[in-house]
Amino acid sequence: MTIREQALQYLQNHHVMTLATADPAGVWAAALFYASQEFDIFFLSAAHTRHAQNVITNPKVSATIQENYTDWTQIKGIQLEGTVIQLHGQQKQEAINHYLAHFPFIQNAGQSIEKALAKVSWYCLTPQKLYFIDNSKGFGQREEILLAKK
Repeated sequence: MTIREQALQYLQNHHVMTLATADPAGVWAAALFYASQEFDIFFLSAAHTRHAQNVITNPKVSATIQENYTDWTQIKGIQLEGTVIQLHGQQKQEAINHYLAHFPFIQNAGQSIEKALAKVSWYCLTPQKLYFIDNSKGFGQREEILLAKK
């Protein structure tokens, strides 16, 4: 399996990313559920949250995706930097459909979840740089995945 395939599989098999944003007051990080399509990452958030406000004024972000390891030699994960856009119209609906396919339990979660989802904003994080970390190959083993320019 190529490093690109490993990174894509890792993105598909995990569900939470830590998104780092910045504003004039400083830096901020938030853990968010996501669904990915290739290397694009879809997430939702209430528009009033600090990270959602931050990406409006500064769409450049960084993020990590990893598990909670107790042995550093087993650490694997994703580090990336990219830009976030808020989705509207057809792009928003496609992201919602993809997200619901990734998290099918949401469709049976009841009206409170449906109401909450109707109030949130939807976003797409498009990485410009992405690295796959795999310490099982050696301490600090990190390989850059070359991404197509959009």
